[in-house]
Amino acid sequence: MSEPMIESKNAVRSERTRTVLLTTARDLFANDGYAATSTPAIVQAAHVTRGALYHHFIDKEDLFRTVVEREQATIAASIDAAADGLDDPVAAIRAGGEAFLEAMRDPGRRRILLIDGPAVLGSQAMREIDDRHAGRTLAEGVQAAIDAGRMQPLPAAAVAALLNAAFDTVAEHDDERGEYRQALWALLDGLTIDI
Repeated sequence: MSEPMIESKNAVRSERTRTVLLTTARDLFANDGYAATSTPAIVQAAHVTRGALYHHFIDKEDLFRTVVEREQATIAASIDAAADGLDDPVAAIRAGGEAFLEAMRDPGRRRILLIDGPAVLGSQAMREIDDRHAGRTLAEGVQAAIDAGRMQPLPAAAVAALLNAAFDTVAEHDDERGEYRQALWALLDGLTIDI
């Protein structure tokens, strides 16, 4: 067997192990929380060795950070898909916002992103991760709405940050009666300019 073929098989095996670790850790973090999830529990549930875990991740926090990044990337993909093809930037923000809120109905995802994420990684790190994913989509949408004259000409970054916090608040409350969601859309309507 040639050396490139062996390296290719090893790379596939390594990526498979990494994926199993991430999926297993995500499930444990979602169900039990970060503090109650130990690395021995992760490797046991993933059916891998501790060495395999530490080959891919520095420590439990590094693994958790990667899980957070994956959760955020999944949400951003849902937002992008929901807003794709909409010509009105305000309608795109609303559609993307609904996609975000739907994605955040998962209690495990809420625990990872809204409770354990800030506690483990810190608020600044969570903002930086969000800015690469769901927060990016919102910031781009707000800028597009301002540029199109569909939103009040306010500082786009500030508007996006405040709306982002409002979306998180609605998601945190898993708003069964719709009161928080209603208030959120009223806030967006207040920023909107009809043309």
